[in-house]
Amino acid sequence: MSKIAFVGVGRMGANMARHLQLDCGHEITAVYDVDKEASKALADELGAKDCSLLAEVTDCAEIIFTVVTNDAAMRAIFLGEADTLFQGADGKTFINCATLSPGIHREVYEAGKNAGAKVLEGAMASSISQAREGTLFLMIGGDEEVFQEHQELLKQLSVNLSLCGEIGKAAEVKALVNMVMNINTAALAEGLGLANALGLDLKMVCDIFSQTGANSRVLETDSEDMIDRDHDCWFSAEHAAKDSGIAADLAKAKGLNLPVNDATKKQYDKMVSEGLGGLDKSGIAELTFPGRHTAEEE
Repeated sequence: MSKIAFVGVGRMGANMARHLQLDCGHEITAVYDVDKEASKALADELGAKDCSLLAEVTDCAEIIFTVVTNDAAMRAIFLGEADTLFQGADGKTFINCATLSPGIHREVYEAGKNAGAKVLEGAMASSISQAREGTLFLMIGGDEEVFQEHQELLKQLSVNLSLCGEIGKAAEVKALVNMVMNINTAALAEGLGLANALGLDLKMVCDIFSQTGANSRVLETDSEDMIDRDHDCWFSAEHAAKDSGIAADLAKAKGLNLPVNDATKKQYDKMVSEGLGGLDKSGIAELTFPGRHTAEEE
């Protein structure tokens, strides 16, 4: 069994760590997070070292998973000027699981090669409960031989694995996944908001949606929350805005116009500007249902 460390122990990272140690028998040797309360709590739970330095994390483990929030955080932990994960990283493997731009994954990959480390990206298309159960859907980018070397470990986290290509390709695919998911969520919010304004029975509308061309995975996961205004966060509006922005940047670089994605990003940006970025993405319904506070401000 492997000695594994985690950098970034929010709800996804912490539950991945729990699964690997409690269910699979790996040893979680070290954790690190800028939220020291979160890292201490998980370290105490799993008997791991709560590291104060990134270099300590690398020293304590053979494989280091990172689950950080954005490109700036990724750059800080790997490419900073002082304490970084690449100190003493020769022979170590880093598996980076956040939804970030393809460019930052490529930067970290090249820096890892210079440090003698192996680097994979493991983009996740799942949520908190799947992290705890080891049923994530992982999209992998990187060298095939490194993927093969760690395939059995990755299978313990994922219900399915897909090697998308060289480093950066998994990030591209994940951007597309989240772009389409966000568009579907925004469309569902508009459909149910209009249905509500028309005085239709929303349960009936959802049942008809599920049997027609209006069906989607988002209908299954988000419709009840939209109707009940239950927006406890599984995937935040702030992250939705960020990920739609990654897709927009990719399109711009290729000279493509994505007007539906642009409109969706504008809606999620509006949520963030109104202080609703911490709500689940289903909270976009607060912009579309009649009589809800954001709609009344229009």
